[in-house]
Amino acid sequence: MSADRTSDGALLDVAPGRPLWLVTLADLALLLVGFFVLLQANQTLSPRELARGIAQGFGVEPAPAAMPVASHGVADFAPGSAALPQRPDALLGWAKGELRDPRVRLTVTGGTDGSAQDVDPASHSATVLAADRARAVAAALVAAGVPDARLLLSTTPARGPRAVVVTLAFAGETPNKGTAR
Repeated sequence: MSADRTSDGALLDVAPGRPLWLVTLADLALLLVGFFVLLQANQTLSPRELARGIAQGFGVEPAPAAMPVASHGVADFAPGSAALPQRPDALLGWAKGELRDPRVRLTVTGGTDGSAQDVDPASHSATVLAADRARAVAAALVAAGVPDARLLLSTTPARGPRAVVVTLAFAGETPNKGTAR
């Protein structure tokens, strides 16, 4: 122990400080514990909720949800298949006509019926099959000239018809270049 003096001249016994490597090791251990707590918390949160919470922590404003206006779709997919059941000519004509307005976008939502037969053959996942169906319809839309930047893909829980629903939504005004935001 070393001896230091107080302002009135009295002697104090002062313990030596901790070594620097021990403080660094404690900081690292605390960060590691925090990381494992985050991993554990992530098991109960959906990825979307976790991303929203992180964004709010950094002060990022969420984008407003698009307002659904109309929908069209492709139905009667074969169980376990993402192949289009028929040519989606009516859907393509509808989508191209609606997208003349630059303020709208299309959400392509694939679904499954929830049965044991209506799953992806390779992964046995209904969600993968629903995503494959949405991608098949989106690919047909893009091949017909619909800009892929105006499409949003999503899936629904396995509980509906074997179909893909394309929803038209008002996404808002796009800011003009050179104007204040």
